Amino acid sequence: MLNVGKIEEGFVLDHIKAGKSLELYEHLQLDKLDCTVAIIKNARSDKMGKKDILKVECDIDMLNLDVLAFIDHSITVNVIKNGDIVEKKVLVLPQQIKNVIKCHNPRCITSIEQELPHIFYLADPESEVYRCKYCEEKYSATAKVR
Repeated sequence: MLNVGKIEEGFVLDHIKAGKSLELYEHLQLDKLDCTVAIIKNARSDKMGKKDILKVECDIDMLNLDVLAFIDHSITVNVIKNGDIVEKKVLVLPQQIKNVIKCHNPRCITSIEQELPHIFYLADPESEVYRCKYCEEKYSATAKVR
């Protein structure tokens, strides 16, 4: 049995789809923070079969919940203070996402104006469809996340 020590202050991202923790690590830019991070891959789960878990010992305000919700809004976010879970944050799809995904329309202004931010808005919450703010190009899940 693997034992990863408890954290005193920070957050635990639980119920991450197996194999997705490194992608989250990258998109949340945890490598740029000066904090302790534990990545647990393919942990046994009664609910999911296998899951990943991220334990991060730093201020919860360092976590971009919009990026996290965009990538997977079914993740459980446990806020830890003094070694105990004090809050569970519910993730909802953000209305707008900036510089997380890239527009792949070659005629989009973002293809010409390289310094423009890539902004997508939630066009259809029901089917979780995002569209480019500039050209209305639909985000495709098969397109790479930046």
